[in-house]
Amino acid sequence: MYLIALCDDEAEELEKTEKLLGSYEKKYPGSELVPRRFENADELLYLVREENYTPDLIFMDIYMPDKKNGTCPLGIKAAKELRDMDYRGKIVFLTTSKEYALEAFDVDALQYIVKPVSEDKLFSVLNSLLKDIEEGRKKYILLRIEGRLVRVSLNDIVYCEAQGKTQCLYLADGMRCILRMTMTELYGQLSQYPEFVRLGAAYIVNLGYIGSLNAKEICMDNGTKIYLPRGTYKGLREQYFNYYCRESE
Repeated sequence: MYLIALCDDEAEELEKTEKLLGSYEKKYPGSELVPRRFENADELLYLVREENYTPDLIFMDIYMPDKKNGTCPLGIKAAKELRDMDYRGKIVFLTTSKEYALEAFDVDALQYIVKPVSEDKLFSVLNSLLKDIEEGRKKYILLRIEGRLVRVSLNDIVYCEAQGKTQCLYLADGMRCILRMTMTELYGQLSQYPEFVRLGAAYIVNLGYIGSLNAKEICMDNGTKIYLPRGTYKGLREQYFNYYCRESE
């Protein structure tokens, strides 16, 4: 399933784009697109900021009128605000002109589609971006944190430590998350990825964040030292070596 936000101040354009998405689903069964219409950028920004709405892909009109300030292409402004809120999804601008192409680079917009939107062009863009999204999803796991389902990047996980009946997940940005699940349940999600190794009953570590190791302990890149359970050093050293050999191929 792919969440798609359609943001355009012209209802007719929203209707047309949504119909094209429906045609895409018919041509590519299983794509399961879930569009949501927005006739102004403020509504979209509110849902992203306040209700954690995170569409996989946003199609945004670059020329929506800014009723507060009047002049600038509001699509660019809205996209900048989305990036400031750490939205990292795909953004595609719908426009009648490429005048603001340089500004689009500043907000990491991936494409321009010049109106009127054609089926061929939209389908080509969707084929490319949905493939990228699907590849990206393989690098995430879904965890329940503080009562909310949160998509966590595997690359951000440094290590996890068992603390009683909960698990403490440490991320690369210094964030610490409490998970109400067992170590076995968590490792069940991570064990398919070669970078994650379980150390005894208390730790899961990301090999990519191990700065050094010896027979007694490992030192993570964030400075944390983890003492190795007896008998684990030899196996860990081999996994560490094999991981980095594979990464360098």
